[in-house]
Amino acid sequence: MISVNKISVYFGGQELFDKVSFMVNKGDRIGLVGKNGAGKSTLLRIISGEQSSNEGTISSPNDSTLGYLRQDLDFKEGRTVQQEAELAFAEIKDLEEKINSINLEISERTDYDNEGYMQLITDLNELNERYVLLGGYAIKSEMSHVLLGLGFKLDDFSRQTNEFSGGWRMRLELAKILLGKPDVLLLDEPTNYLDIESIVWLESWLKNYSGAVILVSHDRAFLDAVTNRTIDLILGKANDYKASYSKYVELRKDRQEKQIQSKKNQDKEVKQTKMLIDKFRYKKSKAAFAQSLIKKLDKMEMIEVEHYETASMHFKFPPAPHSGKVTLKVNEVSKSYGDLEVLKGIDLLLERGEKIAFVGKNGQGKTTLAKIIVDSIPFEGQVEYGHQVKVGYYAQNQSELLDENKTILQLVEDAADEHSRPKVRDMLGSFLFSGDAAQKKIKVLSGGERARVALCKLLLEPVNLLIMDEPTNHLDMVSKDILKNALNNYDGTLIIVSHDRDFLQGLSEKVYEFKDQGIKEYLGDINEFLNAKKVLDFKQFELENKQKATSPKSKDSLNKISYQERKELDKGIKKTSNKVGDLERSVEALETELKSLDAKLSYPDQYKELSSQTGFFESYQEKQQQLAQYISDWEQSLERLEELKRKRDNL
Repeated sequence: MISVNKISVYFGGQELFDKVSFMVNKGDRIGLVGKNGAGKSTLLRIISGEQSSNEGTISSPNDSTLGYLRQDLDFKEGRTVQQEAELAFAEIKDLEEKINSINLEISERTDYDNEGYMQLITDLNELNERYVLLGGYAIKSEMSHVLLGLGFKLDDFSRQTNEFSGGWRMRLELAKILLGKPDVLLLDEPTNYLDIESIVWLESWLKNYSGAVILVSHDRAFLDAVTNRTIDLILGKANDYKASYSKYVELRKDRQEKQIQSKKNQDKEVKQTKMLIDKFRYKKSKAAFAQSLIKKLDKMEMIEVEHYETASMHFKFPPAPHSGKVTLKVNEVSKSYGDLEVLKGIDLLLERGEKIAFVGKNGQGKTTLAKIIVDSIPFEGQVEYGHQVKVGYYAQNQSELLDENKTILQLVEDAADEHSRPKVRDMLGSFLFSGDAAQKKIKVLSGGERARVALCKLLLEPVNLLIMDEPTNHLDMVSKDILKNALNNYDGTLIIVSHDRDFLQGLSEKVYEFKDQGIKEYLGDINEFLNAKKVLDFKQFELENKQKATSPKSKDSLNKISYQERKELDKGIKKTSNKVGDLERSVEALETELKSLDAKLSYPDQYKELSSQTGFFESYQEKQQQLAQYISDWEQSLERLEELKRKRDNL
């Protein structure tokens, strides 16, 4: 489907790619991996046609289509979620208008033998064939399926897109790309703004997708679930492994061990050859032999060991300044956005040196409370810092807030004070920005490199209360492990917001679950929290999250009421679920009937016969209207089913 042929890219005097080549075939699920700055996003831009290479070509069939999810997008205002999603069906919408226009014209004409009339029939047949081929009758149900799968609610469909955060608008862009069903999907960090539930849905969708996928991700579980190939970008080359990520790691280790052994053997051979050359080059009788050895060395292709991830950032947080025993008090804090109440009556006490984690589904208020604590948004209630508390805050979009027109060195020096400015060069070196690399402008950096710059800025001033919101976004796997180690050794107070279970393991001593405008405390790290929730892993927690711990204040009478309510709700859920199933079958049956009629209408003889039947087109229009009604009823029933399940879960 796509041929990447000898792609080379240079930035200044540095080589990013050196004659990179590979094929992308239908059904391929390729994970593009490598360190931050290895060129993963650049390669996606080149494949998409947004960026040119210095050398080489990208080839694909003329009729192939491509969908590209970038890390950075420009959003347009003035449309609802549904209107925005419908942009994915531009051709279908255009066909609908043309079909309706021709049908109207045909219904008003009686000159059946006229050449113009027959041309209308031909045009209509072609339009109907294309409409059926594109799945025109199913777009509403497909749109609902994808939007709901990515976490939107039915109520959200009519809301303006500017009411949503950047993360949710990234989800909407992803939905549009999926709905377009291109032949090739290019996905750059698609899980960055998804909660676990949506990630699992996306995994399932991609597994059933008939086209090809090339994705960049630092989520191990996601890569293992989706990919069947791994392309490793290292030292300007692309190494292709026919395996998912975990298997690739094993194969890569084996490859490196073989390279090391081959290199040793080659070095030994070179050493012996040079000894023979030195021994015989000045002897007249052996001079020809020595020259042949020299030519042999010149032609020898030297083995280069691919030292994976040998260069990695290394840093530690400055010692936390001394503060009082109580670091933070949050009293009766509430926050609403218009009619949407996100947090209500939140109380939180944090003592010096504690490390806590905020977990829960997207939209439950984790980031909101973090912003309230650092006083970046208005709220109701009180937030009090302890004695001599100094706060450091890493926002979820911290790397996006950097001034793109500055160099790395300028940006960090401008943020430094007179005490930290002399150390800036050394600090940048520890984040892999030594020498000329520090003179790069922010706008040319990858997402991971920007994240490293943002982390470097955070270390300019010692703090004793550190708040980090999704700090692993864009970081490669090695960098995530290094950050985790630095946080484990940090002697201040830490609040960490994350969906990454591997990152959270062993990092916190308390976990706060955000749900239904409130928070609930669990002692221990993420594993103990999961045990308390009686689930096996974090995915199950965010997917299932269906059982609420029994309150110690519950009484037998309340239990009986809850039992009766649950029984009634279970009946309602079963009834509504059956209705949803019946409606789905009705939609499928009517779509099949309409497709059959469209197929008949594609032949002039049958079209003439059917159109001569009294009331045929009226019946045809009624069937289309009935299909629309079925889909509308299905959406309403699905919304009702979700509502009943939420009520049951909260008993």
